[in-house]
Amino acid sequence: MTESRNYRLVHGGGDEAEIPHILIVGGGYLGMYTARRLEKKLGSGEARITVIDPNSYMTYQPFLPETAAGNISPRNVVVPLRKVFNRVRVLGGRVVRIDHADNTVRYEPNAGEPETLRYDYLVMAAGAVSRTLPIPGLAECGVGIKTVEEAAYLRNHVLNQLAIADSTNDREVRAKALNFVFVGGGFAGAEAIAELEDMVRDAVRLHPSIDLEDVNFYLIEAADKILPEVGPEVGGKALNQLRRRGIDVRLKTFLESATDQRIKLSDGSEFEAGTLVWTAGVKPSPVVSASDLPLGPKGHVDTSEYLTVNGTDNVFAGGDNAQVPDGNGGYYPPNAQNAVRQAPVLADNVIATLRNGKLKAYRHKNLGAVAGLGLHMGAAQLFGKIKLNGRLAWYAHRSYHLLAVPTFNRKLRVLSDWTLAFFLRRDFAALPEMSEPRQAFEEASQPQVEDGHLRRVS
Repeated sequence: MTESRNYRLVHGGGDEAEIPHILIVGGGYLGMYTARRLEKKLGSGEARITVIDPNSYMTYQPFLPETAAGNISPRNVVVPLRKVFNRVRVLGGRVVRIDHADNTVRYEPNAGEPETLRYDYLVMAAGAVSRTLPIPGLAECGVGIKTVEEAAYLRNHVLNQLAIADSTNDREVRAKALNFVFVGGGFAGAEAIAELEDMVRDAVRLHPSIDLEDVNFYLIEAADKILPEVGPEVGGKALNQLRRRGIDVRLKTFLESATDQRIKLSDGSEFEAGTLVWTAGVKPSPVVSASDLPLGPKGHVDTSEYLTVNGTDNVFAGGDNAQVPDGNGGYYPPNAQNAVRQAPVLADNVIATLRNGKLKAYRHKNLGAVAGLGLHMGAAQLFGKIKLNGRLAWYAHRSYHLLAVPTFNRKLRVLSDWTLAFFLRRDFAALPEMSEPRQAFEEASQPQVEDGHLRRVS
């Protein structure tokens, strides 16, 4: 089926070649919210809108730590893109090259041959990926927590490590399984280790041979503090909160090696760990560098205060893959709070460009930051003045994100998960085989030896 016919089926009749094409690279916060606003404010024949993303859903990343701890179902932290659009075409695949000089992108669908797509207006909303370092062993045994798949995997993996330790008398195997290392003390690292430690604290009671004292959680941070987003006072209290729970937080410390799951730290410590979670920063999506768009010193798309890409026509950017000036000589932090608020400004500026209107600058005052650190525990700084720790911060965290998660459907599902957890004990069913679902079938298909003869299992 040709591209033009696909658009005709989605958007109705008309000469598609004459309708401006708005192409949005990425279906995350910025991409989804921008497409929704464009769809709402543009007439059906005024432009055709396409979103390209490898996934068919948008992930609400602030809920990933709770997903890893089993407090929220993985299905409830994702929003199906095709469900929220009426006149937007969603293409499943990756943009691997952008040639703005020709107004084209090279697109590789999830199945099928690569294609070249033309556009009239381009929105760069490709987001970010984990920023790793060339540390020996990291690529082989580390895992991030940027995707819902990683969060679901972590839950199954951590619970499986407890099962491994409870099923052996080998001291070295037990010690390795019960060592959990998290690198990076920002939001992702602090929230993930706190939520998973909280889960393990509950799960240990189901494993008779394991005492809580046998379990070791390590948070490794290169800076001299954690959670810099909530300020030094709140962050300091959060640090003490984690340490009181027995989490070994090591500041001004680096991971030097993880070869064969043997952890070597810059403070001289060395031990084996069955779990290594890497949350030490992010970098723009690789497609950003695979383009002829102007980039900033850290590899982000060089963007103006109007969310237009400097030195180009009809290209816009925001979110994690862009550096957006804040009007004070710096740049807005590439977080979800800014991405969600940039979307309406960016969409309106695309429309203004399309209609030869006036562009609006993006300005946003930071509302603060909230972090969940396990059940009834958290850290928050609101409006620059209100500083919270413990239960009040936890309420602020849940309230803010329940309001922010897209669609009423997902809000209700998340609230249902929380409500059920209030009345029912946490579920500790581990499904580690989900990461390799064909393993059992492949093993069953292997030739078996019986009485010196090969046979297949029937």
